[in-house]
Amino acid sequence: MHRIEQHACFGGRQEVWQHDSSTLGCAMRFGVYLPPQAAQGPCPVLYWLSGLTCTEQNFITKAGAQRYAAEHGVILVAPDTSPRGEDITNDDGYDLGQGAGFYVNATRAPWARHYRMHDYVVEELPALVDAHFPTTTARGVSGHSMGGHGALVTALRNPGRYRSVSAFSPIVAPSRVPWGERAFEAYLGDDRAVWKQWDACELLRDARERLPLLVDQGGDDEFLQRQLRPELLRDACAAAGHPLELRMQPGYDHSYYFIASFIGDHVAHHARALHA
Repeated sequence: MHRIEQHACFGGRQEVWQHDSSTLGCAMRFGVYLPPQAAQGPCPVLYWLSGLTCTEQNFITKAGAQRYAAEHGVILVAPDTSPRGEDITNDDGYDLGQGAGFYVNATRAPWARHYRMHDYVVEELPALVDAHFPTTTARGVSGHSMGGHGALVTALRNPGRYRSVSAFSPIVAPSRVPWGERAFEAYLGDDRAVWKQWDACELLRDARERLPLLVDQGGDDEFLQRQLRPELLRDACAAAGHPLELRMQPGYDHSYYFIASFIGDHVAHHARALHA
C-alpha cells in the first residue's frame, strides 16, 4: 500500500492511497480523511460509497465533508466504485462495468472474477484501514445513488458491523428499476429471487437489526420517479416497523450540490452513534 496524495485540510489530512486488492484482483484506490483528533488517538470511521461513474475523488473533492468530520472527530473513507484496469471486464454503458460495481458480489461470468465490491467494502478495505490508521471498532456507512443502495444493503446484510447508516438519493429497490435490473442481470443472472439478497426493500422484511435510516432525497432529482422511488423504501420500512427518517428536499437535484448542502447533518447523525 502506498500513498499517492496528501493535503492539509481543516486541521487534519486528506490522503489517497493505492493498494493491490486480493478480493478484486486489481489495484484499488481509496480516500481517507484523518481529522485532527486522529493525531491524539483512535477515531471511529464513516465509510462513503459513491454512485455511478464516480471514483474515490468525487466525494473527497465535492462534498465538503472534511469540515464536519474534523468537528466530530470522525475518519472518512471513500473507496472507488468498482475494480479498474485494462484487463477488467467493462461495458460501453455508464451504468455497467467499471465505475458501476453496484456493491454486489457478482456470480455470473465474466464479471464474477473481479466484481466483488461487497466483500471488498465489508471485509478487505476495513481490515486494511484498521491496520494502517488509528481507528476504533465503531463504523458507519453512507453513500449516494448507487452508493446509497450500497450503504443500505451493506448495513442490512451485516447486522452488528455498523453503528449507523444513511443515504442520499439511494436506489432503494434495484430489483424494480432500470439501473438495478440491468446491473443485476449482468452480475447475478436472471433469477430474480437471487436479486432480493441485494435489494434494500426486500432485505427489510427480515432485518434482524433496527438501525435508524436517515435518507435525504432531492425533490427535483431527474431520476426520482424512474430510478430511485423513495416511496418504496418508506412503505417497506412501515411494513417492517423499521425506523426511517426520509427527508424530501424541495428544489434539490441529484448532484453533489445537493450532497454538500446536507452532508453536515449526515456526519452529525453518524457521529452521535459512533461516539455513543
